[in-house]
Amino acid sequence: MANWNEVAQKITLPDPAQGPRIIAIANQKGGVGKTTTAINLATALAAVKKKVLLIDLDPQGNASTGVGIGRHERKLDTYRMLIDGTALGDVVQHSSVPGLDVVPAGVDLSGAELELVDMEAREHRLKQAIGDGAQNYDYVLIDCPPALGLLTLNALVASQAVLIPLQCEFFALEGLSHLMKTIERVRKVFNPILEIQGIVLTMFDKRNNLSEQVSSDVREYFGDKVYNTVIPRNVRVSEAPSYGRPVLMYDMQCAGSQAYLHLAGEVLRREGHTSI
Repeated sequence: MANWNEVAQKITLPDPAQGPRIIAIANQKGGVGKTTTAINLATALAAVKKKVLLIDLDPQGNASTGVGIGRHERKLDTYRMLIDGTALGDVVQHSSVPGLDVVPAGVDLSGAELELVDMEAREHRLKQAIGDGAQNYDYVLIDCPPALGLLTLNALVASQAVLIPLQCEFFALEGLSHLMKTIERVRKVFNPILEIQGIVLTMFDKRNNLSEQVSSDVREYFGDKVYNTVIPRNVRVSEAPSYGRPVLMYDMQCAGSQAYLHLAGEVLRREGHTSI
């Protein structure tokens, strides 16, 4: 297990941000490292004494598992908050990571898409649920499902920014264009302050020419919206969730952990210059 002080020392802090910052971590394509990024970014922010809330909005519930919240511990979850109107404070749980709280996802969330269709203000349910209950946090990270449905729409309406994990593969840019169009529509209709915090390249394999080509294409098209940090393919990153721990607590010295520490530093530096 990693030493918590060592994790904190690896990240350089900018000036403290004002108030809670809500960031959706989204990509409609599955298997791109979205949940892994949510877990480890949240962990790194907590390591530098930020008060962090991770909202698991993916019916698979992998973010909850990845920070030590077992299936049997999710009687109050994001479904109850969105559909039943249970208060945020009643569904929040402490995670295995010091300073990181979680709103877990249970199996009921898989039916929320259908139930939301007929609900009043269906696009604003998450924003209303978060409300003033998040004021004690510095960051609220929302792990979105791998789809551009009502759950992801709720996350985008509730957020101030979007962080996009992008796998280094052939179809990456095609999928990204759909997400960008959705973000633009949300900005025009529901949430004019929504911005792109950044795009992080994941599952990068330096031995693969395709990874280099995708990286080059994305950086050429999106410029400085793409983080300098890339997340490599790494066995330890894949192993960590089975132990209910972020990779930063499972093996801080591995390449994946070091990459997420660098990513957190980039996010914090960008946030230090971002108006809310």
